[in-house]
Amino acid sequence: MIVAGKDPRFQQFTHYNFSGLKGQTKISRKGLHFYSSRVTLVFSTADKDFLEYFLKVLFEHKEIMIGMLQLSPELVEHEEPVSVSEKVKYLCISPIVLLPAAFNDESAKRFISPETDEFSDLLYESTIAQMQNSGRFTSAQLTDVYKFQLVPDKDYLQRIQASHKKFARIYPLYDSDIKYEVRGYTFPFTLFAPPIVQQFVYEHGLGHFSHKGFGMLDMAHNDSIHKSADLEMVYA
Repeated sequence: MIVAGKDPRFQQFTHYNFSGLKGQTKISRKGLHFYSSRVTLVFSTADKDFLEYFLKVLFEHKEIMIGMLQLSPELVEHEEPVSVSEKVKYLCISPIVLLPAAFNDESAKRFISPETDEFSDLLYESTIAQMQNSGRFTSAQLTDVYKFQLVPDKDYLQRIQASHKKFARIYPLYDSDIKYEVRGYTFPFTLFAPPIVQQFVYEHGLGHFSHKGFGMLDMAHNDSIHKSADLEMVYA
């Protein structure tokens, strides 16, 4: 992601989340090919200052190369606010990484069934740690978060397994030019948690490495993206 820029406030900032590029694609032996003239990147952060900074830095680039793909920033579409409750059904826009990666350590690739308490417990621990690191919540607010349970869509998991497809894969991850491998999970689920937690994971992502493009969620049956050309950005 092009977020470094020159502003010292955001040199080590990681409280954001983004998806992969969305567009018309086809996989070949040479990799992923885009056939659409436009692609979409979904980006999320609760920090308005950082969002404005990110967009400013992004639109300072008239052209961006990602592999062999040449992109030109064109416009921004803001998403309308959503309402959350203690029970929300989510879809995974990008894989959820359950375990942190470490050098010369294969444990991040370990498979854990989403139907186990360990799966929910690990996500609870990483979510509380990220909420604490964000500086947006008091100790009392975090102490009151004792309800956190992820319930996967069992019908979906059964259909995937019956068709011999996978909902958990190994993905490469780069940090400080070091390549790691992590296991990511992609499946619909219902999360039972307080509204402040629901809002946080919706904005920040769920699991580890949200600032690397993992763990982005969307609410099931959500159509909140506001299609408006009046938010078009211009080059600096």
